[in-house]
Amino acid sequence: MQKLDGQLITVLGGGGFLGRYVVQRLLARGARVRIAEREPRKAVFLKPLGGLGQTQFVAADVRDAASVARAVAGSDAVINLAGSFDDMRAVQADGAGHVAAAAKAAGVPTLVHISAIGADSGSASAYGRSKGDGEAAVRGAFPQAAILRPSILFGREDHFINRFATMMRLSPVIPVIAPKAKFQPVYVGDAADAVVAALAPAAAGKTFELGGPEVLTMAALQRRVADATGRKPLFVDIPDAVASALASGLGWAPGAPITKDQWLMLQTDNVVATGANALTQLGVTPTALADVTDGWLVQYRRHGRFAQAAS
Repeated sequence: MQKLDGQLITVLGGGGFLGRYVVQRLLARGARVRIAEREPRKAVFLKPLGGLGQTQFVAADVRDAASVARAVAGSDAVINLAGSFDDMRAVQADGAGHVAAAAKAAGVPTLVHISAIGADSGSASAYGRSKGDGEAAVRGAFPQAAILRPSILFGREDHFINRFATMMRLSPVIPVIAPKAKFQPVYVGDAADAVVAALAPAAAGKTFELGGPEVLTMAALQRRVADATGRKPLFVDIPDAVASALASGLGWAPGAPITKDQWLMLQTDNVVATGANALTQLGVTPTALADVTDGWLVQYRRHGRFAQAAS
């Protein structure tokens, strides 16, 4: 286990889904962790994970360069996990540049930046473009940053697997949008281990793509969730023309099943590129979906832990 005794590591977005796992691992390795959030009170639940004085909380918004500079001052390493589907350019492009520039100006030796598979300044989707522009901004300001691009993250608190499980609990008919779209879901714990491993000097200046051991289509993934929860819904594949029209016409509405930008994202497979640096290069063995889902999907079964998953 990598020792980080006494190092001060600032984690922007440390109270989020991936952040809570990253913070837990940093604390276990003896680091002092400064959790930087727009609303620090929402991350206070992490405090009991560390010893006395091991955890700090500061207010910072990656859209505000001055607040970022204050947050990273005196750090031995900075990890940027900040992301948004609402203010993508400001957070994931401009904000990423603010973090990299502040870390460089403060003399921070190590920066780990979290991007996403599909990051591309020429992407058709605003999300992909913002992630690609963010990577460019990071490389421009801090060339030795380690950049990690995860596929879809899954875990107990995710908003992906849990969303499907909730739908199956509420409805006997499940529409499947982009049934052939491919994903390589990565366990959030593995992604967190990769983030910590990327603090090592050997990762500096490199880009890693993080995916699990399986590539699954959207249709196959939803059937896995049904099996794990003991549900047997009727799956109805939505034709691409209908899904595209739905995303374009109603994607702007609150609660829409899919936005136009999400539809555009689904046109490119979310999988690790051939030959890319991956989890194994960071010393992490990928965890399969089935190895951990029983631990929390049991809550979606009709009789909870007393029920059996479908065979």
